[in-house]
Amino acid sequence: MRHNEPQSFLQKLYKYRTYLLGLVILVVGIASIVGVQAHQKNATEADSTSVAQTKGPTAHEIKSQQKQLKHKVNRYLKSVTADDTASVSFYNLGPTTGSSAAKSKTARRFYKQGKLATSANAHTPEVSASTYKLFIAAYLFHQNHLGNYNWTLTEKDGFQRMIVNSENDFAEGVLDAYGLTTVDDFIASEGWYAPTFVANQASVTTAYSLTLLLKKLALQQAPFNHAHDQQWLLSLMNKQIYRTGIPAGAATAKKGTVVADKVGFLGDTNNDAAIVTLPNGQRYVLVIMTHGHGQNGFSGFPRMAKITTHIQKMMYNPKIVKNLNK
Repeated sequence: MRHNEPQSFLQKLYKYRTYLLGLVILVVGIASIVGVQAHQKNATEADSTSVAQTKGPTAHEIKSQQKQLKHKVNRYLKSVTADDTASVSFYNLGPTTGSSAAKSKTARRFYKQGKLATSANAHTPEVSASTYKLFIAAYLFHQNHLGNYNWTLTEKDGFQRMIVNSENDFAEGVLDAYGLTTVDDFIASEGWYAPTFVANQASVTTAYSLTLLLKKLALQQAPFNHAHDQQWLLSLMNKQIYRTGIPAGAATAKKGTVVADKVGFLGDTNNDAAIVTLPNGQRYVLVIMTHGHGQNGFSGFPRMAKITTHIQKMMYNPKIVKNLNK
């Protein structure tokens, strides 16, 4: 009787070679599938990161930063108006078309018109001083559009002196010719504070009303919807001679900043209403009305300059957009 001899390890491998080959193929296949999936996952994550970087900050991130900045600025405005001797109104206009700020998608989104508007004590009627001459300008443009007023050389000269030198004779002549009530009715029809003019009293308005007017002027909206009117008035405001308020403060915050403004000074009242354009094209409206503090002449203008510098540096800190793009 013959006994089966024990098979060697190699003989066993050879015997089961078919099964072993199939197992190897299976393992290699699984490993390949896992490798492909891992590669696809990494590629997807890389693509997602690339897309996120291209899109910039999310809408939620933009809104959150806007809210924080508005809160910070508003807290400052409340501090400088706490004693009721100042009114401040800020409105961001967004960047001018074609400017470096406009070319930045993040800057366009963050500084979108009106998204950072804030104020303190801006609805309180205050002595307007010569800022009321902006309402006279608006009224005359309106009358001219209706065909009820013609710009003679004499009228143009008077208008220029009213804005550039803040002389009173031309503005007072307009009020005498048309009547206080008629001009007040126009002001009210525009949604601005009225009555501004009351017989034998100093004219009054609010920082908010002046902001609304300057917003219309900046955006070329009626009654400043004729390009010639708008550019003429802005050019005169650019060269008005009292520059130690908002213009000085804006230039301190950023050299090269351009300011078109109209000031007012009467007794202890010092006011300034401005459209400000930064070198990178960002624009904003700022109105500051002050009194008290022993002010006389132009002594309150440095106070307005300091407020302007602080607001502009906070609102247009270049780190804001830079950090949002990270």
